[in-house]
Amino acid sequence: MGLVVLLQVLPHTGAVSADYLPPASEMGRALWQVLAEGAFWTALGDTLTGWGIGLAIAVVAGVTAGIVIGSVPLLRAATASTIEFLRPIPSVALIPVAVLLYGTDLRSKLLLVVYASFWQVLVQVLAGMQDVDPVADDTARSYQLGTWGRVRHVMWPTALPYVMTGVRLAATVALVLAITAELVIGSPGLGNQIAVAQTSGAVPDVYALVLVTGLLGIAINLVARAVERRALHWHQSIRREG
Repeated sequence: MGLVVLLQVLPHTGAVSADYLPPASEMGRALWQVLAEGAFWTALGDTLTGWGIGLAIAVVAGVTAGIVIGSVPLLRAATASTIEFLRPIPSVALIPVAVLLYGTDLRSKLLLVVYASFWQVLVQVLAGMQDVDPVADDTARSYQLGTWGRVRHVMWPTALPYVMTGVRLAATVALVLAITAELVIGSPGLGNQIAVAQTSGAVPDVYALVLVTGLLGIAINLVARAVERRALHWHQSIRREG
C-alpha cells in the first residue's frame, strides 16, 4: 500500500516527470482498460503457450538426460566439461540464431525457453543422482535389480526433491525468456504488447503490462511451489514446514 501511495504522490511532486512515471491511478486505469481488451487475452495465451510448451520440453529432456548421465559414471565424467561449457552461455545470445532459423515464429521463443530451462533441470537432476546413497545402490544390486529397477526404487526417490526444485526454477526462467523473446524478437505475446505500447508512447499501458507480467511470475512460482509440496508431501523438508 505504501508503494502505491508513493507512486501516486511522486509524479505530482515534480521529482519525477509524469511522462515517464505516471501516477498509480493512471496505471490502474490503464490496467483496467488492458484487461478489457481481447488482444490482451490473446497475447496472454500466446505467452503461456510458449512458456508451457517450452517448459514441458525442457523438463522431459532435462530429467531424461540427467538420469541417463547420472546413472553412468563414465558418461558423467565424459560430459562434465561439455555441460560446464554450454551452461553459462546466456539464452539471449541465441536470439540472432533463433531469428535466422525461425524468424518471429513460436519456434524462436521455444528455442530460447528450452535452452535456458533445460540447464536448470539438468543440473538439479545430476545433483540428485549424485546424492544417491551408495549403500542403498549396492543393496539394490545385490538383490539383482536391473538398471530400470535401481532408477525407479533407489535413484528416483532420492533425486525427486532436486527434480522439483529444478522444475520450479525452470518455470520462472521459462517465463522470463518467453517474454524476452516477445519483447526483442517480436513474437506474439505480452512482451510484444509491451514493446508496441512503448513505441507508441502509451506509458501507463507499459507499466500496466509490466505489472501483469510480474503478477504472472508470482502466480507461476506459487503454483510450482504448491506442486512441489504436493509431490514431496512425504519428504522430511516438507513435513518440517508443515
